[in-house]
Amino acid sequence: MSNHNPQEVVDRGVRFYEEAIRSRVEASNLGKFLVINTDTGEYEMDADDVIAAKRAKLRFPTAPLFSMRVGHSAAYRLGSRQIVNEA
Repeated sequence: MSNHNPQEVVDRGVRFYEEAIRSRVEASNLGKFLVINTDTGEYEMDADDVIAAKRAKLRFPTAPLFSMRVGHSAAYRLGSRQIVNEA
């Protein structure tokens, strides 16, 4: 992937996860951090986000990387309240 457009990196990361990675990792790795090389689909994973990111950067120094948390819709939670939209 020569152009590292941020939205394209996200789209490719999500696609790699959904199509090739999720079935191999999700059941036994909930909550771990996953960093995906969006050029190849290779990844690094660790319970510690910094360790996963450092290993990915060492292994794929020039690749666009997508980070996520296995089994969660976001890698991090901001704030302490959950907002519920009641209709």
